[in-house]
Amino acid sequence: MTHGHTGTSHSGSHQGTLYVVATPIGNLQDLSPRAAQTLGSVARIAAEDTRHSGRLLAHLGLNVPMLSLHDHNESHRVEQLDRYLAAGEDIALISDAGTPLISDPGFVLVRALRERGRRIVPVPGPSALITALSGAGLPTDRFTFAGFLPAKPTARKQALEQWLAHEATLVFYESPHRIVHTLTALNEVMGERDVVLARELTKAFETFLSGTPGALLTQLEEDPNQARGEFVVIVQGAPPNGEQNQQAFSEDMLLNALLAESVGVKQGAAVAARVFGGRKQAWYARLQAMKSED
Repeated sequence: MTHGHTGTSHSGSHQGTLYVVATPIGNLQDLSPRAAQTLGSVARIAAEDTRHSGRLLAHLGLNVPMLSLHDHNESHRVEQLDRYLAAGEDIALISDAGTPLISDPGFVLVRALRERGRRIVPVPGPSALITALSGAGLPTDRFTFAGFLPAKPTARKQALEQWLAHEATLVFYESPHRIVHTLTALNEVMGERDVVLARELTKAFETFLSGTPGALLTQLEEDPNQARGEFVVIVQGAPPNGEQNQQAFSEDMLLNALLAESVGVKQGAAVAARVFGGRKQAWYARLQAMKSED
């Protein structure tokens, strides 16, 4: 393994560098030559799970000392890693998959070392977030990444309600055992929005499923295999405010016209659902409310 400028170990008065190295999210061929060179040239590697990352190093034919750095010990590792850097050692930080710090450990370390004036060099590469966005077919000019939604049902729903009027595409990660609960919450909060589920990215069973939350729930019920693997969930943003106002104006015009023509509430709800989409029950409730106001 040649020593390039990306990862040479220093001696004497030179301080070491922390390389933040992105690793594959599934397909080992996605590791960049620069990342491979860096991992081979550092003095040690800080890994989220040393056993998991040991397989990557074995694949590369490397035998570099590793130490664990995860959510539970990260703040305690800062002093130790800072000492190594001060002694002139280069260190690579990696997570189990993808880019460190993105819903993975590393932020506490990077911030603390930056404050101490240490040199931090990112070595970019795979990221589930960007991979999913690039293949989903939903707008990518603006997006909001929400990490993982809260695990508790009420908090999860509140988090989604917070994004309800947000016009940017919403992206978050979800685990297989919570995906059905999350889609149910999306169905309740955001209704007929377009949603894309990206799973098993870069692996043999990579899949993009798209549809409304309700349609996706049906797909997962019919084929439980689709609920396996880690998910990136991508949700269409809210229509721009002007469009929302225009839509509400058009809807109100139709509903008022139906009431003026003495069309029954039940029949009117069926007409509105045909014209604008959505559930008949919701239109029925809206017509009833308008009728009682008259």
